[in-house]
Amino acid sequence: MSATLGSLLKSLQPDWSMTLLERLDQPGLESSGPWNNAGTGHSALCELNYTPKTADGGVDVSKAITVNEQFQLSRQFWAHGVDNGLLKDPSSFINPVPHVSFVRGTENVDYLRKRYDALAGHPLFAGLEWVHDHDEFARRLPLMAEGRDPSEDVAVSWTDHGTDVDFGSLTAQLLGNLSSQGADIRYRHQVKGLKRDTDGTWRVKVKDLDDGRTIWISAKFVFVGAGGGAIQLLQKAGIEEIKGFAGFPVSGEFIRCLDETVTAKHEAKVYGMAAVGAPPMSVPHLDTRVIGGQRSLLFGPYAGWTPKFLKEGSFTDLPLSVRPHNLMPMAAVGVTSWGLIKYLVLELAKSRGRKVQDLQVFAPLAEEGDWELITAGQRVQVVRKKGRFGGSLEFGTTVVNASDGTIAGLLGASPGASTAVAAMLDVLERCFPGQIDGWRPQLKEIVPSYGVSLGDNPTLYSDLKTWTDRSLGLAQA
Repeated sequence: MSATLGSLLKSLQPDWSMTLLERLDQPGLESSGPWNNAGTGHSALCELNYTPKTADGGVDVSKAITVNEQFQLSRQFWAHGVDNGLLKDPSSFINPVPHVSFVRGTENVDYLRKRYDALAGHPLFAGLEWVHDHDEFARRLPLMAEGRDPSEDVAVSWTDHGTDVDFGSLTAQLLGNLSSQGADIRYRHQVKGLKRDTDGTWRVKVKDLDDGRTIWISAKFVFVGAGGGAIQLLQKAGIEEIKGFAGFPVSGEFIRCLDETVTAKHEAKVYGMAAVGAPPMSVPHLDTRVIGGQRSLLFGPYAGWTPKFLKEGSFTDLPLSVRPHNLMPMAAVGVTSWGLIKYLVLELAKSRGRKVQDLQVFAPLAEEGDWELITAGQRVQVVRKKGRFGGSLEFGTTVVNASDGTIAGLLGASPGASTAVAAMLDVLERCFPGQIDGWRPQLKEIVPSYGVSLGDNPTLYSDLKTWTDRSLGLAQA
C-alpha cells in the first residue's frame, strides 16, 4: 500500500519530498512477502466468498464485480510501470495461472452453476468455463483427480485469465524506483509516536534501530501503511476518526511443496468453500506459486491465533490496543462471534496429519512427506463500532483518515494488496481534495479506467486488457 501510494504521489508531484520508514531491514517482509500470502491476483474469478448465496436461493455477484473492477486498476498501474521503467521484467512479479472454483456435492454443484451463469455473461468474466465432467476434470487437474472416487460429484469453473503475484518483489521494485527518484527510504527505523503541531503538520518520532538514536521528522501528510500495526499508530496520532475501531488478529499457516514431480501435475489456483462458521480468509485453496522463477504448490490456509498484530510484532499488541472507546465493540464482537472462536480453537488443535487430510480433499493421494509447514503473514480484521454499544467484525479493507486529510491509514486484510491501487486512489481523493481535480488527467494516463465502470464499457475493457496482457507478459498464445 505504501509503495503504491508513494509511486502515485511521486508521479503526480515529483517536487514533493518523501520519506518512507520501515522497521525491518528489507521491504515487504510482512504481509506483502511472497510466502506470507497466497499471491492470488484477487480479481474474484475464483474466490467463492465474494459470491455469497442469497436468501431466495440465488447468488449475489455484486462484490465479485466490484473487486474485479478494482483489480483492473492494479493491472493498469503495473502495466504503466513496466512501460515507463518503474518496474522490471514483469515475470519477476506476475505470471499467468488459471483461476478455478472447486466444489463437491450436489448442493454445492448447483450453487457453483448458478454462480457461473450469473458471471459468465459479464464482460469482466468473459472466458469463464463450466466443467462438470470427470474426464475433463482429470485432464485439467490431474493432481486433484488421482485417487478420487469416480462417483463423487465434483465441478469447477475455470478461467485462463488468472494470475499469480509476488507482492514482495513488486513492493521492492516500486520502492527501488522511488529511491532512484529521490525518496528517502529508511530501513530499521521504527515510528514510536506522532504529534500534531499547531500549524497542522505532523511531527513523527522515530527510533533508529541500528544506533538507538531518536529523531523527529516533520510532515504535512502522513500515510500509515503498517499492515496490522496501522491501528496502533493511528491511535498514537490521537485522531478522532480512529475511535471505535479495534483489531482482531488471526494468524495462519500454509503447507508447501517444492517437489517438481508433484508441482508438475498442478497448474492452477483452485479455491474451494469455507467451512461453516469460518471467516472468509480461511477459504481452502491449492495454489501454483511462481517465486524467483521457481514453481511450487501452496495449500491452506490453516488458521491460528496470537495477540500479535504483525508477524514480527509483540504479544502485547492486542492488549495495548484496547481503549475505552473500543472496549464495548470488542466485547460485543466476542459475544456474537462464537462460531469464529470455535473455528479457531478447532484449527489450533489440528495435528500435522489432520492438516494433510484437509489437503487430501483437494489432492487425494498427497503424501505428508512431500509437504512442509510454513507460517503465513499476520492478518488483523477490523472491529468497528456499531450503534451505541455494539460492534461488528469486518473482513474487508477500510481507509481511515483525519477530517483535515493530513493523515490516513489502511486497516483490514482482504482483498488487500491486489486492490492497492483502488485503495490508494481513495486516499488521494479523501486527503488531497484541493489537488485531485488537477491530478485527474495524469491519473487517467496511469490508470485509464479511473472513474469509469469497465463493466459498462466492454470495448474499453477489451482494449485495456489487450494492453495490460501485452505489457505484463500475460497474453495467451
